[in-house]
Amino acid sequence: MKKKKNSFLIWLWTIVIILAGTSLVRHFRIKNFHTIVPEVLYTSGQPRGMDYTRLLYKYHIATFVNVRDADEHRERNWYNEEITWMRDNGANYIELPIEKHGQFQGIPDSQTVEKFLKIMADSKNLPVLVHDSSGRKRVSYLAAAWMLRTKTSNIEHTIEKVKQIKDEALTTKEMEFLQRQAR
Repeated sequence: MKKKKNSFLIWLWTIVIILAGTSLVRHFRIKNFHTIVPEVLYTSGQPRGMDYTRLLYKYHIATFVNVRDADEHRERNWYNEEITWMRDNGANYIELPIEKHGQFQGIPDSQTVEKFLKIMADSKNLPVLVHDSSGRKRVSYLAAAWMLRTKTSNIEHTIEKVKQIKDEALTTKEMEFLQRQAR
């Protein structure tokens, strides 16, 4: 009987440790975080809680570029948290909305790309973190446009980086967008 009780306690402690470990990993992991060029450009999903402090002190992010459109601001209370944190910590906050759905499926138009390139060209803004809800499609397109337009990367490397961030193959529209940026 005692052996059965000890076995149960071992299993119980194992489960508690696994759950605690999983919770800590999630707490200290910024959603879909990618380094494009160290100390210059990073991408991620929506930061939460301590993520902002980590981004400021570990990566010295000076400017946060939010590419979520206004409809997404109503989804959760993340928007108020973000605006308050930026104001309280003196970080630059820029909204550069890219429609998530619709005809272009998150691909930025030429005006948005040009605005982003101006943000990146101003050394006071660096390093920059571009984020949206998931940190996949929209942020990868802006990062790719910057990489190609500034000749930081060639088209092949940029395509691989976009695939890595998106975690899926590129569509025909996405390939056309990248090729336009490479010209």
